[in-house]
Amino acid sequence: MSFEHILTERRGDVLAITLNRPERLNAAPPAMFDEIGAAVGALDGARAVLLLGAGRAFCSGADVGSGALSAGDPGAATHAALTEHYNPALLAIAGLSVPVISGVRGPAAGIGCSLALAADFCIAASNAYFLQAFVNIGLVPDGGASWMLPRIVGRARALEMMMLGEKIHADKARDWGMVYEVVHEDVVDSEAWRLAERLASGPTVALGMIRRQLHAALDGGYADAMAREADNQRAARGTADSMEGGMAFLSKRKPEFKGK
Repeated sequence: MSFEHILTERRGDVLAITLNRPERLNAAPPAMFDEIGAAVGALDGARAVLLLGAGRAFCSGADVGSGALSAGDPGAATHAALTEHYNPALLAIAGLSVPVISGVRGPAAGIGCSLALAADFCIAASNAYFLQAFVNIGLVPDGGASWMLPRIVGRARALEMMMLGEKIHADKARDWGMVYEVVHEDVVDSEAWRLAERLASGPTVALGMIRRQLHAALDGGYADAMAREADNQRAARGTADSMEGGMAFLSKRKPEFKGK
């Protein structure tokens, strides 16, 4: 499968998707998110997904200069871009049954911020920053940011990001719980790969259930979460990986998970 705006690479059980418009700081036209959605929809057995950005940036936001967001009625064009292109790709990532990791250097702004934080683990370069700049141009956050950020950083900090429109640099993002790790910019890709490969070698069925449990628990009640956990535990107990994990524990050896 070939793409115009992204690169894909399969290395072992990891599928890497790299935003590939470095001359535009990976500003994302709607078509880029169509390609991301297509790529994650064709895992072909991959057991982890890695999101990266080419060059100096992860993603500087939606490409508002591409014409796709300003043709005719700008409001209608933006609404269509979100509902038909950006949001479906982010929902496809949320619905994946495998872990997702993002490696961020430079800006992760606007829709790029939402994409970076849609990952289960975000590894940030020391020069990375996260930005909700919509208010600076009289707009509102999108790409699920108003759902995501309060759940990650809390209401007060989410309002700070959204209403003040200031950069949240990597160290502050780590302190706020937005990122898993901050590393030097020269090694952000390799560290993200390392974590992706570690997760790809894990019990894939259980990991997928964990991420779906967490998503559902953010919207549901306590009793609902416990019932879902019990159902998933029953299913997980029937997997080959669960059997291997138990045997490895009893034998005091490292388990060899196969993702089944």
